[in-house]
Amino acid sequence: MSNRICDLLEIDHPLIQGGMTWVSDANLAAAVSNGGGLGVIGAGAMPPEMLREEIARARALTDRPFGVNMIMITLEFEEQLKVVLEEKPPVVTLGAVQNTAVIPELKERGIKVVPVVAAVAIARRAEQHGADAIVAEGSEAGGHIGETTTMVLTPLIAQAVEVPVIAAGGIVNGAAVVAAFALGAEGVQMGTRFVCASECTVNDAVKEKFLKCGDRATVVTARAVGYPVRAIKNKLAGAYSEMEKDYLLGKCTAEDIESFGLGKLREAMREGNVKNGSMMAGQCVALVDRIQPAAEIIAEIIAEAEAVATELPSRLNLRR
Repeated sequence: MSNRICDLLEIDHPLIQGGMTWVSDANLAAAVSNGGGLGVIGAGAMPPEMLREEIARARALTDRPFGVNMIMITLEFEEQLKVVLEEKPPVVTLGAVQNTAVIPELKERGIKVVPVVAAVAIARRAEQHGADAIVAEGSEAGGHIGETTTMVLTPLIAQAVEVPVIAAGGIVNGAAVVAAFALGAEGVQMGTRFVCASECTVNDAVKEKFLKCGDRATVVTARAVGYPVRAIKNKLAGAYSEMEKDYLLGKCTAEDIESFGLGKLREAMREGNVKNGSMMAGQCVALVDRIQPAAEIIAEIIAEAEAVATELPSRLNLRR
């Protein structure tokens, strides 16, 4: 499955692990990279020196390329950027992209830059500023999301830019990989399934919760205030929904809702509070059914994709 993404990122398989805050540390990133994909450290709200330590740990655990994901709207972004410019990880993925002018600064240090976007206009601006590839993230994804589904967003962005496109949102198995490629993608980004990788250090209670999820397990909150987030339904999600109603009635502010959510992701993922913490997950969590080593997940997905691609001609012939 070697292609432009594999050549660009110097990986064996066109599969990137999503940079998940309080989930994807150096341990998981290195395991994914060692398995032939691109592992990504989720910087999230990490203090700068913690990020520096995670980059050093990743380098100690793998000799393969890896990445760092930074969320541009966090308060820590500017200080994290200084660390990244000094440490020069092979790849940086950018979330919540609001200003693409930072891309040339990263590229000047020899860093490959891959923004994660949810709209065509942002993808075009990112390409104009030198992005090496674009992640088109659909609304099926976990965490902060846009409004357009992967099925629609992927071909729109693939038609709009010349750089390779990586599909994200709803990617969990080989069939989804083949579908993404059929839509114009040259790679995929997966987050939710890697939460249940053996090397992922989230609390075991979170993994157990993921494995029990059905098709209606996730919900999107904070649409009313412009910060939509997909996560697993629990008491916290219900409380968010009630606050949104109050917001629409003028009984609370967007700042109140934002403050209410502070620390909730860490509370779930690191401390195991699955009732009142935030467990960000994509809709594809319903298809995650076991805990496996990251390398095994990757090998299984690639084998499934090859099998599906082989079977497709006969399936299409049956419709004639």
